[in-house]
Parts: sequence; C-alpha cells; structure tokens
Amino acid sequence: MTIQIPRNRDLTAAKIIEAVGCVLARDGFDKIGINAIAREAGVDKVLIYRYFEGLPKLLSAWAASGAFWPTVQELIDAGPPNLMALSLADRYALFFDHFIDSLRARPLTVAILAGEISHRNVLTEIVEEQRERWGEEVGRTLAVASDYEAHPELLPLTNVLIAGVQNLLIRARSIRFFGGLDIQSDEGWNLVKMSIGVMARKLLNS
Repeated sequence: MTIQIPRNRDLTAAKIIEAVGCVLARDGFDKIGINAIAREAGVDKVLIYRYFEGLPKLLSAWAASGAFWPTVQELIDAGPPNLMALSLADRYALFFDHFIDSLRARPLTVAILAGEISHRNVLTEIVEEQRERWGEEVGRTLAVASDYEAHPELLPLTNVLIAGVQNLLIRARSIRFFGGLDIQSDEGWNLVKMSIGVMARKLLNS
C-alpha cells in the first residue's frame, strides 16, 4: 500500500479519527494501536504523533467526536426547535427518546460498553471520562439549579435510567427477550421510551 501524506491538516486528522472507529469495529478495542490506525487511514504514523501526540489523545479525540457517544448538541438538534421551552418532564422524555435511538445506531459503542464490564484498558478509561463530562453537560443543558432543588431524585434517577438503557442494549447483542421485553425490536424500545415518558411526567410535573 502506498502511504499518502495529505496536505490538509483538518481533513487528515478527521481521516485518522475515522480510522479509529474502523479499526475498533474490525479488530476490537484490545488490539487498537497506532500502526493499525495509520494503515487504515493510509497515512504515516508520524502524522498521528504530530497531530495527536500518541494513542491516548487520539482515542480522546475519537471519543469526543460524536462517533462513539452522542454529543449533547446532537440530542438537542434531534428535538423540536423550541425544545428548551418545553416542560422539564417533556425535555426529559425527549432526551431519553433521542439517547436510546443514538445508542442503538452505534453498535460499536455498545460493544465497547460491554467490554468495560469485564476489563479496563486505556480506551475504556478515556471513554468513561468522556461520558462523565457529557453527563455534566447534559445536566447543565436540560435542567437548571432550581429543577434539581425541586426534584432531588432527578440526578440518581437519570443515572439509573442511563445505566439501564446501556445494560439492555448490551444484553440485546446476545438475547432477544429480557423480562418479557423484546430488546431487539423497535416495538420493545418504543415501550421503554413510552414508560420513561410516563414516569417523567408523573414525577416532574407534580
């Protein structure tokens, strides 16, 4: 293979970041490395060190790119233009609708989440940190301080629901039904969304 050295830094960096996902999908996150990413991107590995300094910062860039985890802006853009004018309960329900859809569209992300359960490595530590920052941004974007004061159950409930969604998606990789719920079908996940919406409106509109 002939190694090309593109001149446009932004395009090259984007190509390298995209290559991370390709290598992860093909080889798994246990075998991710600079050489494999460079081959996939068709660039000299020197460029990866020049642009990202090494694997940890490259993985961080990939995790923050939206390829691994949906950005808060992505979830907001999926909603109506007046999303922030809706009630807290409606914003909450819509957030989970879009969050579920975005993770279901990212099978590689679900595979990495499954891997986190059994063992940790550089990548799992990076994506965990990325999710923590994401959670803080979600909290700031979808609610204000007075919402948390009025509903102290909001933060722990959100964590439980996010963890539950992730767990069901991981299980859906190998089983179809969990507790009678079809977790491999749109119908099953629509029931999950509806249930979260009902719960949110009962708790947060009171």
